[in-house]
Amino acid sequence: MSSPTGKLYIVPTPVGNLGDMTPRAIEVLKAVDLVLAEDTRTSGILMKHFGIATRMASHHKFNEHETSTELVGRLAAGATMALISDAGTPAISDPGFMLVRECRKAGIEVETLPGATAFVPALVNSGLPCERFAFEGFLPQKKGRATRLAELAQEPRTMIFYESSLRLVKTLEQLAESFGAERQASVSREISKLHNTTNNGTLAQLCQFFNENPPRGEIVIVVEGYKNPEEKVKKDKYAQFKNKNNIN
Repeated sequence: MSSPTGKLYIVPTPVGNLGDMTPRAIEVLKAVDLVLAEDTRTSGILMKHFGIATRMASHHKFNEHETSTELVGRLAAGATMALISDAGTPAISDPGFMLVRECRKAGIEVETLPGATAFVPALVNSGLPCERFAFEGFLPQKKGRATRLAELAQEPRTMIFYESSLRLVKTLEQLAESFGAERQASVSREISKLHNTTNNGTLAQLCQFFNENPPRGEIVIVVEGYKNPEEKVKKDKYAQFKNKNNIN
């Protein structure tokens, strides 16, 4: 995989079950000159499992500002690289955006492989509308958190949040306070792993359940979008009008 200007591959890795690794992802990781990993120790387990001996280097949120320029220079000189994160698709709540942006600016080809990401199965499992959604990732920890929740209170699309198991109950309580305790939601944890589970209910019900059953593992919260009561009344009246006048 050599070219005059090099190439960067964005390679998703399993979020749980190693069987979710695609043959093409393995092929790319074996063929490139360098694999950029969020944590080389974590990714080393994956590499060893699939017999991938390609050299690795660290590329994470704490060093990406310093390393991106050097990496772009090496790519421009003809190197091929693959960027992976600890789990899932790089740049989705993980490092990657900055390097891709700089490669685009420098005219370096970037190819993103399709593959694992935690929020898609959680969204589909939720039973909430999937045709339009807002992916929020992790909410701000402190500054700006209340403001962001207030902004999202009337978001009409299904919303998706990432959260740690230690903060889940607190976040559910805050969502209930901002969106209303009767808003429908789901909590998926350990996507693709042995103890993969999804719990559905109102935000109030989910708060109570996880207060009584402290969760473990990585969490995806999916929340129903805002429904304007006035709009619902208009739709109901129109439905009644159609029925009355036999309009299909």
